[in-house]
Amino acid sequence: ETEVEQLQRLLAGMEKDHQDLLAQMESGQAELERLRKAEGERAAQQERSSQLEKEVAGLREKIHHLDDMLKSQQRKVRQMIEQLQNSKSVIQAKDAAIQELKERVSYLEAENLEMHDRIEHLIEKQVSRGGSSTRARSKSEYVSSKHLPGPKPLPLIRVVET
Repeated sequence: ETEVEQLQRLLAGMEKDHQDLLAQMESGQAELERLRKAEGERAAQQERSSQLEKEVAGLREKIHHLDDMLKSQQRKVRQMIEQLQNSKSVIQAKDAAIQELKERVSYLEAENLEMHDRIEHLIEKQVSRGGSSTRARSKSEYVSSKHLPGPKPLPLIRVVET
């Protein structure tokens, strides 16, 4: 982004130089025309006229060069902006994939917790049938799954003893 800002500042400076050179060229051309139309041209005026013609030709060459540089810099800026946009879309896609994986992990953790609770319940049930358990159990127990932030709320799991 800093490179883009630097390039934009450079482009602004080049455009200002371009405008200044155009203004100089126009003033040079205006003076050249005035000198051509003047009556009784003298040697000094002819010399000034040829000097101005050379200046105008040099300025045209500079303007052409600046136009080429300006177009090149604009192309670079557009490419950098496209790269930034592509990078942002790739990052957004990866963020979406990460969020989806987080949701799947939350769901699987809840299933895992439910399975652990069922196994624990079955083990306690088998132990109580053997007469080793002194703990009294209620008809049903409520075990809530681990709630992690995500778009899908995890259900309340009811374990019923039979």
